[in-house]
Amino acid sequence: MQILLVEDDASLAYGLQQALTREGMIINHVTNGKDALHVVETFPPDIVLLDLGLPDIDGTNVIKSIRSSKNLIPILILTARNSVEDTVFGLDCGADDYLAKPFEIPELLARIRVLERRISTTIESNEIVIEPVSLNTKNMQVKVNAQETIFSKSEYMLLKALMQNAGRVQTRDKLESQLYNWGEEVSSNTLEVHIHHLRKKISSDFIKTIRGVGYTINK
Repeated sequence: MQILLVEDDASLAYGLQQALTREGMIINHVTNGKDALHVVETFPPDIVLLDLGLPDIDGTNVIKSIRSSKNLIPILILTARNSVEDTVFGLDCGADDYLAKPFEIPELLARIRVLERRISTTIESNEIVIEPVSLNTKNMQVKVNAQETIFSKSEYMLLKALMQNAGRVQTRDKLESQLYNWGEEVSSNTLEVHIHHLRKKISSDFIKTIRGVGYTINK
C-alpha cells in the first residue's frame, strides 16, 4: 500500500510516517498542494492523506482539482477543521473520508483499511492473470503455473506494478517509487536484483527490459 501524505506540520508528518511505515506501508510526503497534484498525476499512490490548511492551495481545492480530472483515487482528509460544516464541505468536494485532528493512530489505520477494501471492491476482479502468473491483490497470493509461489514484499509489489500496467513501459523511477519511501537509501542495482529474482521464479522472458528506459510485461 503506497500512501501520499500531504501535511505541512513537520513533526506530525514525521510521526505519521513512522507509524504507517511500521505497518508495512510505503509513505511519501509533500508539504503543499502543488507538489501533491504533481505526484498524483505522475506517480499516483493508492491513497492520499490530505491536510486542508496547506501553505499554497487550500486542501479542498486540491481535492476539486483531482476530481476534475476524473481521478477517483481515495482521499482521506486529516485536519483541525472539525465543524459539521467543514466535514460536509470536505466530503462534498470529493473526499472519501474525514478525520479531525487530534486523532489516534489505530483509528487512522482502520479508516485506511476501509479505503483499501473500497479499492478492491471497485475492481471487477482481485485477480490479475498474465500467463503463467496469477496474482491476487486481495490476499497477496501469487501462483506461477498454478502453483503458489512465495515472493518477498518488494518482489510482490514490483510484480503487481508491472502486471497492473501490462503493455506499458514502466520507468526505473516509477517502479522504485512503488517500493521505497522518498529519500530512502537505495543501492543502484537494487531494482535489477528484484527483477532477476522475479525472472528466476517465473521465467527469464516474462519481464522485458527496455534498455535505457525501464521494464514491461506483455499482455
